[in-house]
Amino acid sequence: MTTNESSPDIQTYRRGHVAIVAMRRAPHNFLEPGLLAALAHEFEALDDDNSCRAVVLASDVKSFCAGADFASRDPSTKPDPAAFYRQALRLFRTRKPIVAAVQGAAVGAGVGLALAADFRVTCPEARFSVNFNRLGFHPGFGLSLTLPRLIGQQHAAMLFYTGSRIDGVRAVDIGLADQLCNTIDDVREQAISLATDIAASAPLAVESTRATLRANLADLLHQSNQRELQEQAIQFATADFREGVAAMAARRLPVFQKR
Repeated sequence: MTTNESSPDIQTYRRGHVAIVAMRRAPHNFLEPGLLAALAHEFEALDDDNSCRAVVLASDVKSFCAGADFASRDPSTKPDPAAFYRQALRLFRTRKPIVAAVQGAAVGAGVGLALAADFRVTCPEARFSVNFNRLGFHPGFGLSLTLPRLIGQQHAAMLFYTGSRIDGVRAVDIGLADQLCNTIDDVREQAISLATDIAASAPLAVESTRATLRANLADLLHQSNQRELQEQAIQFATADFREGVAAMAARRLPVFQKR
């Protein structure tokens, strides 16, 4: 087992031709550019490792990934997620198939991270929420493209507009996740089993098939992300955004004023 030298928040180990990359920023794997850059660096290094044929993205802490930490930011400063999204885009340009082991909460950009993977293995205890609108701003991380592409326009709109949380059972029902485990303790092993099945196929064929299936996804994602950034830049300056973050911190329903 090895720790990523550029980030103590990532640990990588191997199971045959499968690399398991585990996030370990307790308690919720909150995302910021440094952690995303470390993940991208690790995935790019695995692309150049011929002994690796598939990757599992997992978590060693309570949540899979709770997205960006808005609650602890300085409320007098306006977020600028451009650098954050530049690192995220690197994940979508990597070549090896990825299985995400979503054993806990995946929230906001955490869902975006899970959708950078090809497949998602989860459990009934998991929670998925794309709560951007409930916080007062436009979705990001390319989710305005990747989520409807995966689950359809109607399911995506419902999740975006309401910010509702769904469990792992519902996630599999609507296609947000691919496999459901009986218990939370089974998620990583089942994800490794799926990645091992992928790794048993011819690696050149798998990578070329993946490239065909994804086509110009990363380029389309970049275009969608530019639109997301434009909208977010406007909405981060609003009173509604400040109210959304305050309501989240206080665990109450926000009272938005459309200003």
